[in-house]
Amino acid sequence: MKPIFIAGPCVIESMELLEEVATTLCRLRDSLGIEIYFKSSFDKANRTSLNSFRGPGLKKGLSMLGAIKQKYSLQILTDIHEAWQAEPVAEIADVIQIPAFLCRQTDLLVAAAKTGRIVNIKKAQFLSGADMKYPVQKAIESNAKEVWLTERGNSFGYNNLVVDFRNIADMLKFTPRVIMDCTHSVQRPGGGDGKTVGNREFVPAMAMAARAFGATGYFFEVHPDPDKGLSDAANMLYLKDLEKTIKNLL
Repeated sequence: MKPIFIAGPCVIESMELLEEVATTLCRLRDSLGIEIYFKSSFDKANRTSLNSFRGPGLKKGLSMLGAIKQKYSLQILTDIHEAWQAEPVAEIADVIQIPAFLCRQTDLLVAAAKTGRIVNIKKAQFLSGADMKYPVQKAIESNAKEVWLTERGNSFGYNNLVVDFRNIADMLKFTPRVIMDCTHSVQRPGGGDGKTVGNREFVPAMAMAARAFGATGYFFEVHPDPDKGLSDAANMLYLKDLEKTIKNLL
């Protein structure tokens, strides 16, 4: 199966940022002949602190993502946190993503599946790859068009994640599209005095390890200046490094 790529800034910060990233993704799509999805969140509803930036919200965020889709002809992936968001998000997004902490929320999975869009379910930090059989079943039995699964590490102790790459092989038993979230997997949740930090230097290696275990997709949150990013700054990949990372995987 030909790999897919998902990339974009963690959260929608500005239209200027979205356009800068979209321009790069279009260039890579056309020059490398890859299938790529533009990802950004209209609302980060699970930030560590109440004072953390969450994004522009549903209405404005979808308008911005819709503009990117129309201008750049990019496929859009974004996440939902509540079941009622599925229907309006499906008007813009090609893929509806279920956040890891919410992957067992039945109403959320059913609502996403019923839209007719692809559903990408991120594996919870507290579940094994084999456990993801049941979220997939919920989505399929609710008439999901297609279901993807995404690996993003497991919690073992505090403020850290560990990736067991065997989860990829286990999840390939239920769906042919298993994606490695190469940037969230290097997070150190809550490890930065009220915010999540991480180790972006390990992102390319995470991708290559996942490739060895059979991953059929790769997820990278990218930013032209990650340290100034308003969410997940420490683990986002530099936008300028995305091309080299993808070429190595190909």
